[in-house]
Amino acid sequence: MGSLILPKGWCVLVCVLCFSCIGDVKAGETVEGIVFVDGKSPIAKTDEDFICATLDWWPPEKCDYGTFTIHFRTEVDLKNSVFLNAVKAFSPLKIRLGGTLQDKVIYQTEDKLEPCIPFAKNSSQMFGFTGGCLPLARWDELNSFFNQSGALVIFGLNALKGKSIQPNNIATGPWDPSNAASLIRYTVKKGYNIYGWELGNELSGSGIGVGIDVDTYASDTIVLHDLIHDIYKEVNTKPQIIAPGGFFDPGWFQQFLAKTVGSMNVITHHIYNLGPGSDEHLIDRILNPSVLDNGADVFRNLHNVVRTSTNTAAAWVGEAGGAYNSGRNGVTNAFVFSFWYLDQLGASSTYDTKTYCRQSLIGGNYGLLNTTTFAPNPDYYSALLWHRLMGRHVLSTNFTGSRTLRAYAHCAKQSQGVTVLLINIDGNTTVQAKVDFNGTLTRLRKHRHHRHRSTATPLHHNKQVSGRVREEYHLTPMDGNIQSRTVLLNGKALTVDSSGLIPVLEPVRVNSSEPVRVAPYSIVFVHMPNAAAPACR
Repeated sequence: MGSLILPKGWCVLVCVLCFSCIGDVKAGETVEGIVFVDGKSPIAKTDEDFICATLDWWPPEKCDYGTFTIHFRTEVDLKNSVFLNAVKAFSPLKIRLGGTLQDKVIYQTEDKLEPCIPFAKNSSQMFGFTGGCLPLARWDELNSFFNQSGALVIFGLNALKGKSIQPNNIATGPWDPSNAASLIRYTVKKGYNIYGWELGNELSGSGIGVGIDVDTYASDTIVLHDLIHDIYKEVNTKPQIIAPGGFFDPGWFQQFLAKTVGSMNVITHHIYNLGPGSDEHLIDRILNPSVLDNGADVFRNLHNVVRTSTNTAAAWVGEAGGAYNSGRNGVTNAFVFSFWYLDQLGASSTYDTKTYCRQSLIGGNYGLLNTTTFAPNPDYYSALLWHRLMGRHVLSTNFTGSRTLRAYAHCAKQSQGVTVLLINIDGNTTVQAKVDFNGTLTRLRKHRHHRHRSTATPLHHNKQVSGRVREEYHLTPMDGNIQSRTVLLNGKALTVDSSGLIPVLEPVRVNSSEPVRVAPYSIVFVHMPNAAAPACR
């Protein structure tokens, strides 16, 4: 089904209506269905800035499946106008800087006693590269960009500093925080705003390449907590303390939460549930509703672990690229990947995930931005529409009909109404979807448009919306080709202009009494500003 089985205790609307045409869909048919939204109360709540993207440390020599893949590099052009405008459009965008090589990075210190040498390819070293160094001058430039773009920065610290790697690939010994402390003190002295400091990348459990046992990792996290509170003692707003940035292991995560009570704000996990980017059948997996349904299991399981813990840490997806080893060109950077990406956003938010970090903002074949031109790929616009339309409060949603129509609903972000997301992964069938609140609306607001206290750029020119009219944002691929890297919004191609500005995202206005028409292989955001759901007051 498009929606998910919700945690025990939540109200799930079940509809006994069915349509005979749904059972056996023929090519080119139009079918009907009902999207039931329970507007009585929210079932979960995300962060205000749910959307996040990552920047990796990979050097340009990184090679996957025999080909070199362009990744984010520390020397990337931070003055590129498209890059800057793409980040500014979110106002703000969370950016996680780190990834696989973060546990091999040292930070230049102000005394500059040690040389600051970049990564170098070396097949005998872990992950195929030597250690690298972050120059303070580059850290200054990065923070200038983050400040100018309004980004909220999560910085991944080297958790292997001071440790010994044993023959069984387990890192032992306590974390040496001295080099991290030097960078953090410099950051505070310069007045740079860091949203969160994250300890380690994919080292939890058996780890990727190397692992750290849960007792040691918990102790190291407590050391980071104490360090942060000491260095930031004169700063009113303390950064988030985040860990472990690894793959979910129920037993390990449960123990980790128990051992870090009061010392951690966010517990992060990574998702690559589609398998390797080399898989020639990757598109088939993306278009398989069972694969999408199963993708919710990790959110459900982590949610159950977190809610039964005495630890108040919130769950984040700290990195998610879908297909590991840089994704697949023509798939994870094309329109088709928005089906997986938006379904992940919908599913994770249903299970109280607070933030979802996409791998990557730029780099590999799964970047939101083109690795050479910085021009937005289709998923960028999917993320931007989510950010501007989907509010914090998640509503129970259920679509009666084909499993290839995925449905999610949140309270709207820039009004007191509701936004529904519909994703049609069927290439032959048009769905006429009616939205039904099953009596959970109170009254229809008349000519009221309430703006959320967000600094985000309006999606349109502040036009008042009649109580009988809703706003729709239809995303389709250029020429109907789901492997296109150009996306159409309501039939118009989305492209940056000559000055590098992100295009205005204009809706079409539709009579609220009409069903929502969801074309084959398309995505629709439906903003109903006058849907007076009690959950959204």
